[in-house]
Amino acid sequence: MTEIVSHMISASSGEKSSQLPKIKAGFVGFGEVNSPRDLIEQKINRARDALEGLGLELVTTEPVSDDPAGQDEARAREELAGQDFDLLIVCLAGWIPSHTVIDVISPFAHKPMVLWGLTGYYENGRLVTTADQAGTTALRDPMEAMGFKFKYIFDTPDDPYGSARKVVSFAEIARAASLLRRSRVGMMGYRDMRLYGTLVDGVSLRRVIGSEVDVFEMLEVVQRMALKDEAEVKTVIDRLLTEWEFEGEIDLAAFNQPVRMYLAIKDLIQERGYKGISLVDVDGVKKLLKFPPGLVMSLLMDMENVATIPENDALGSITQLIVRYLTGQVGAYFEFYEFMNDRVLVGVPDFIPSALVDGKVRARISRFGLLSSGVLNISKVKTGRVTLCRLASRGDRYKMHIATGEAVIPQHWEEAGWDQPAPQLPSLEIILDDPVEDFAQQVLSQHYIIAHGDHRNQLVDLCRLLGIDDI
Repeated sequence: MTEIVSHMISASSGEKSSQLPKIKAGFVGFGEVNSPRDLIEQKINRARDALEGLGLELVTTEPVSDDPAGQDEARAREELAGQDFDLLIVCLAGWIPSHTVIDVISPFAHKPMVLWGLTGYYENGRLVTTADQAGTTALRDPMEAMGFKFKYIFDTPDDPYGSARKVVSFAEIARAASLLRRSRVGMMGYRDMRLYGTLVDGVSLRRVIGSEVDVFEMLEVVQRMALKDEAEVKTVIDRLLTEWEFEGEIDLAAFNQPVRMYLAIKDLIQERGYKGISLVDVDGVKKLLKFPPGLVMSLLMDMENVATIPENDALGSITQLIVRYLTGQVGAYFEFYEFMNDRVLVGVPDFIPSALVDGKVRARISRFGLLSSGVLNISKVKTGRVTLCRLASRGDRYKMHIATGEAVIPQHWEEAGWDQPAPQLPSLEIILDDPVEDFAQQVLSQHYIIAHGDHRNQLVDLCRLLGIDDI
């Protein structure tokens, strides 16, 4: 594969926050046997200090040279093999024959890597170099040809160790990939509304991204709902009535079943380690249980800190996890309502995580069409620079659509079908950086995941690391 060109889940009152795990990186430095050993060690130690100063936890081994007996190579392989880490940093402090490096790193070819070339220094007005980039340039193309998954980074004499931040940035990509390979999404039911774009092939998903989608039956949840204690249900309802701002009359009956479902699914999350949840919404909860599940999903996202999305949207859930593991943000879903000349209108007809709310969470009791009344989140959404993204597949090939733009307060609008006076749903108008026509011709789903800020480069790096096409 070609080279691939400390966060906190955003929290507000009432939302559980969790820190992404610290990045653990293997680190091995190299320098030719004929280069001054003390200089090689000094450069490598300073590189290690720079990375540790930026928060990386390093698994290290002493610098490796091309000694004729190959003792350095053997020692480094053995010491690294006994440890687990998210990525391997291959740090060249000078020229080194390529075979020495390849002999050491080959057992770890399944790991993401950074090929980091250090630099020379100035002394008495002259540049002193150990030919660091001779070593890296001799390696870059062979590593690519051998299928290593890596990013090539180099320092310059005017800014020694200045690329340490680039190394850490790629380490964050590697951490996301590692977390994805250990992630499990829970799916209550399957293929809501017989949609096509929400389907997933479990085998290729596990091979490419590593995530597991675990389908469980709504009946299991209903059985658990019936066993929930009234006092436990009341505790959650009282907390909502205290922390949220409600408009109009409050019908306490609208809270009972959604809170019971939240508590039942909460138990499954704790038992099975789900990092994401998607529900059979229209053809399941609304049709058979006669209540809208927006409050369920809101509680799961805010209280249990799991990625949540409706309509059995498996790849939407995986996209949420990608955003979470890359940015530390919650990865909220939105769906498209209108395309305009220079912008798109996105909103949600059910819930929005508290982390995205501008101000206090606001809600009301509302009804849509022939469905039963339920608790509807009508909060205002934070504006600003945003990134939209969505994962999709063609057979065993995956692709991600990425776009950026400026999210602004939307005009007054309503979705036809809500009881009057119709609610203003949580929504944004996003003025895209690229023409709307170009965006529309690439669009992959009605559901896109949004992160505040410009995260295109991070997403592209992760896609290339995992073998996902970016568009």
